[in-house]
Amino acid sequence: MSNLLYQQIELLSKEKGIDPQVVIGAVEDAILVATRKYYNSIENLTASFNKDTGQVEVYAIKRVMETVTNPSFEISLTEALIIDPSAGIDAEIKIQKPTDVLGRIAAQTAKQVILQRVREAERESIFEEYTQRIGEVVTSLVKRIEGSDVIVDLGTAEGRLPRREQSRLENFVMGDRIRVVIVKVEKTTRGPQVIVSRIDPALLTKLFEMEVPEIYDGTVMIREAARDTGERSKIAVVSRDSDVDPVGACVGMKGSRVQGVIRELHGEKIDIIPYSEDPITFVTNALSPAKIDRASIIDPMEKHLEVIVEMDQLSLAIGKKGQNVRLAAKLTGWKIDIKSDEEKRAEIEDQMALLEAKTPLSELPGLSKGILEKLTENSIKTIEELADTPIDDLTKIEGLGPKSAEKIIASVKEYYIQYAQAAEAKRVAEAEQENKQDGSVKDEVTQEETVSLAEEDSGSKPSDGSVDVIVEENTEEKVEGD
Repeated sequence: MSNLLYQQIELLSKEKGIDPQVVIGAVEDAILVATRKYYNSIENLTASFNKDTGQVEVYAIKRVMETVTNPSFEISLTEALIIDPSAGIDAEIKIQKPTDVLGRIAAQTAKQVILQRVREAERESIFEEYTQRIGEVVTSLVKRIEGSDVIVDLGTAEGRLPRREQSRLENFVMGDRIRVVIVKVEKTTRGPQVIVSRIDPALLTKLFEMEVPEIYDGTVMIREAARDTGERSKIAVVSRDSDVDPVGACVGMKGSRVQGVIRELHGEKIDIIPYSEDPITFVTNALSPAKIDRASIIDPMEKHLEVIVEMDQLSLAIGKKGQNVRLAAKLTGWKIDIKSDEEKRAEIEDQMALLEAKTPLSELPGLSKGILEKLTENSIKTIEELADTPIDDLTKIEGLGPKSAEKIIASVKEYYIQYAQAAEAKRVAEAEQENKQDGSVKDEVTQEETVSLAEEDSGSKPSDGSVDVIVEENTEEKVEGD
């Protein structure tokens, strides 16, 4: 009987994925609760499972006292010696409580306690298991659809795929087998909630690891990944072996490897670029397929970089709705400013014009009349001259301290910033005006051509009704030309 009971406990433990000791503890607590309820006692009770007899033994623990003041927790020495001849004052005595008289109601109470404890242990086991698996890609089965969320079967637990973690181009039905990334495990009143994702970059890297043996064995590494889910992705790869081309290894023969990943992501385009420790080279590669003319670092601390491209490459570098440059910035971790060579040339011309200009100090905002007079007395009469004056020379002027010198320098910087912004706004306005004028000219030319064609058609209009055929042929040619 004892072996059979313990076998049942082990079977239940394996089925629920919990430690057998947890089930034994649940049985002990259940019998303890049933015993306390049956005897209606406040005694200090303890229970232990006996594997030899297959019984749960319950004991009341009492302390041996010369004078008993609380019978529920104390016992006299005379009574204690009957139970244990070696008992002494202040010793603890275990008094066994019969459990074979508990009855049906007590057994039902014990069953409820066991089920509750096993359920809690199962939930805790699932929570610990999936907490350790965060970031892992698993194959799941779509179980049901709840509103915009998809519930998937992960094997030992259910996973929730919220709408925010789904690609907007994907739709699922019950029975679909999909790969998801475990991104979060939450504790709820109904048990642990496993949140999975289809948009996490980890899904992209794990799919390549499954498709490309060189990534799996560590010869090729994916250093960075960026996704615009459902539209386009970029990954940066590097090889540890000089004889292995990382990009070619990921693409595969005739694109067989990358096509496997694209199919799993439902047609999402993937750019595979070589990784580089040099930020300029890395950014240049990341902006592929656009051809970069030159790039320069503006602020290494803020990771700010400027890229110059030919005018015909500007739209390609930026991408549709800024997608290409946005993904490149996410991939490299650098803030990227893209300018055409014409814009950069105009910017340099504005800067040169600013350096050559002679602007009086009165145009400088934020300076008092007294400071302006002191600067003028020391032969500093223009903003350009003030900008060329070191701060140490300013502090040597009588009446100007370090704080005043810092205030003057800040005003100069503010002036140049405002000047550059105004120049940029002017250049943008001029460009827009030119585009409008070009559009108007094109419209006028188109109208003139249309009128001319209409006049030619009306002048040569045949009398047998063949004009309809001529118009249709001209229309087809125009469509083909477009």
